Order: sequence, then C-alpha cells, then structure tokens
Amino acid sequence: MNFKLGTPQPIYKGGEGGCHTYRIPALAVTSRGTVLAFAEGRKRSASDTGDIDLLVRRSTDHGTTWGEPKVVWDDAGNTCGNPCTVVDRQTGAVWLLMTWNRGDDHERQIIDGVSTDTRRVFVTHSSDDGVTWSMPTEITADVKRPDWTWYATGPGSGIQMRCGSDRGRLLIPCDYIESGTKRYYSHVIYSDDHGNTWHQGGSSPEAQVNECQVVEMVGGKLMLNMRNYNPTKRRRQVAVSTDSGATWHDQRFDEALPEPICQAAIERLRWPSASQPGVLLFSNPANPSARTTMTLRASLDDGATWPVSTVLYDGPSAYSDLAVLRNGKIACLYEAGRSSPYETITFMSVELEP
Repeated sequence: MNFKLGTPQPIYKGGEGGCHTYRIPALAVTSRGTVLAFAEGRKRSASDTGDIDLLVRRSTDHGTTWGEPKVVWDDAGNTCGNPCTVVDRQTGAVWLLMTWNRGDDHERQIIDGVSTDTRRVFVTHSSDDGVTWSMPTEITADVKRPDWTWYATGPGSGIQMRCGSDRGRLLIPCDYIESGTKRYYSHVIYSDDHGNTWHQGGSSPEAQVNECQVVEMVGGKLMLNMRNYNPTKRRRQVAVSTDSGATWHDQRFDEALPEPICQAAIERLRWPSASQPGVLLFSNPANPSARTTMTLRASLDDGATWPVSTVLYDGPSAYSDLAVLRNGKIACLYEAGRSSPYETITFMSVELEP
C-alpha cells in the first residue's frame, strides 16, 4: 500500500478576509458528501486569546473548489473556538461543539482561577449541509464539572458509533484541567438522542494528556488518541474503552507515533471485510522536537502498528484533521507555512492505493 498525494490547497490564508491568522482546523463530510472545513478566524493576532470567530468553508465537489468563508459564531470581542464536529448519519445533522471565553481572559488566568469568567461549552448544528447554523446553545453545566478550570472540545472531529448496544451514540473528545492540582486529562462527552442533550463520559486514567480524538475499533472498542505532556517521552498516548466511553483503561505511549507535543487526528478509512483489512488513519507533525513534517499514516490492525506513511508537508506544520470523502479518498486539513506553521490552513486530498 502507498499514499498518492493530491495538490495542496491553502483555503485559509493569514491576513486575508479580515483575519490576522487562521488556526485550529476541523473537517466534516455530510451525508450528501459536502465537505465542511472549519477554522478559527483570529482577528487581530495569532494569540489564543482575543477576538476569535468560528468560520466554515463548503465544497460540493470533494474539495476541488470552495465557497467563501462564512461565520458560524461571532460573539463580539470574545473567543469562540475549538471546533469539533460530528455528522449524525441517521438524521443528516452536522453537530459542532465549541468553547467560549471572554476575549480579555487569558488561558493562564483561567487555569489559575483568577479570570473574570471561565471556559464555557456550546453546541450548534446545521440541517442544510452547513449553509445555516442554529443559535449556539450552552451546555457547560452538563459536561464540565465545577472543579475543572480550562476546558476544550476536540479540536477536530468526533464520531458516531456504528457497533454495539450504543450504536448511534455521538462522541466528542475533550480535555480539562483540574482546579488545585492543575493536572491535564482527556475525556469524552456524548449524546444518545441525536444531539439534543449532552453528557459527561469517562476520563483518561492518568494525567499529562489533553487534546485528543477518538476512533471506533473492531468489536465495539474505542481508542482515545491523546496529546502527551510528558516531556521525557515525545510520543502520543492512547487509551481504550470497552463500555462506549464510560471508562478508559490501558493508557500507554504509542512508540510508533512521535510528536512534538501537539494536536493530531485519527480517522477510520474503512472497516475490515472478507476481501481487505480495515484501515485507520493518523496525521500529525511527526518531528518529536519541532512542529514540522506533517505526516499521514495508515494502520491495518486497529492501531497496533502503523506501517504505511507519507509526508504531506515537510516544513513548519501543526494541527490537522482527517475525513473520508464521498469518492473514497482521504481529506486532510492542516496548518502549514514557510516560516511558521500558522500561515495557512491547507486542504489536501489523498488516495490510498493497494
């Protein structure tokens, strides 16, 4: 097997459209095949704090051409960010989970408990392939404990479970920081009623992890793939759930997945069949000492090994997200630039050949 790369398309460029910087990519492919590319539009600087809007661009031809960026959520000078999206295959709705904080509250202040407000969690959805979006609804009390300070959804993508007794469950990966201990954990939130209500799921058994994504494995298991904060081990961490995300166990480092401490993406390309193995995909900047070398990998054994890989972009690169296009190709949306990873958000279509 090998990857055949398409042409990279910078679809968000810093300095254009009234935004200093675009960051935090998220991808969804709707039930009709429309590709939705989300990003934060950072108005005045590259900072994580300040006037930040959530934007989306749409493509109806597998990412060949794109419509203009549209605002999903703009709350004056405040921070609307961390897009994490999931498509409900039964209803066709596209759900987008997001976080909010005051534009003048900085991350360190929120973590220390001295900010004016705190991180809050919101949800919106679209029933028309991303053309219009519902008014964001706050769900903080349902998914965030009072003793958690910092909180983030995703970023990137969630999943809808296909197997087991909880088939149809929507799962969104998240992370939080405990008040007092200031320990970082990954966890999930879920909906069993097509996005109408959201609930807390389980957390990683060990700390020093945060931004994460989740993927469904053969036999109804789930894998949580997590950003690692242990500076002595520049590798991704993973954990497994056998109860649809209620609890997680067997947390470990994945030695095959180096990282420079950064967000990453994981996605199922296909399920196994009698004629071919299943395929999981993974993307991240694979240089353990710097945010460079955006790499795409494939696993044929549910993440036990990652024997197939290719470099999408060898220069500065950071966050990414993955999706499967209606034509069967792979879509990767990633941050990249010449002198900094945050100059563009670029879309690339990739084909996995036998």
